Amino acid sequence: MSPFFHLRPYRDGDEASLAKNANNYQIWRNVRDIFPNPYTLQDAHQWIGLCKGETKPTVFAIDVDGEVIGGIGIVLQKDVFRKNAEIGYWLAEPFWGKGVATEAVQEMTQYAFKHFDIHRLYAGVFEYNPASMRVLEKAGFHFEAILHQSVFKEGKLWNEHIYVKFREEKQSPDKV
Repeated sequence: MSPFFHLRPYRDGDEASLAKNANNYQIWRNVRDIFPNPYTLQDAHQWIGLCKGETKPTVFAIDVDGEVIGGIGIVLQKDVFRKNAEIGYWLAEPFWGKGVATEAVQEMTQYAFKHFDIHRLYAGVFEYNPASMRVLEKAGFHFEAILHQSVFKEGKLWNEHIYVKFREEKQSPDKV
């Protein structure tokens, strides 16, 4: 793990840095509409309260020197999709292009496969976000599909690119 950042659970006291770094239109346009814009201190309080209620954490803050500069997590699926989880992340704009997102995705992927009974981890990326596609590719995810006109954002229909990583099955020593 990079000494530059680490993943950790959200905690009381994160509200100011969370609201400051999440309150960015450039972040919001690349995530689901449930992510508030503007992102207020009240939103941060609500999010941290929700996260603190988890018995087995599925979301983490991306921390640099005690400041929340991003977030990453998984959404476990249900019913016939129960062996799947969706991964999502965001990162404060000053940290874009520094490898933080790729490394955070790699760490979260390892955590997800270690702590949850899932076989497939996937991410959806809006067609106009090639930087996030590169993050996933560098983190070992593979392009799987395009869901045409499946995203409605800012009054327009967009394609969603799906990336996937499967649990790596352990090979016995006698297998090549």
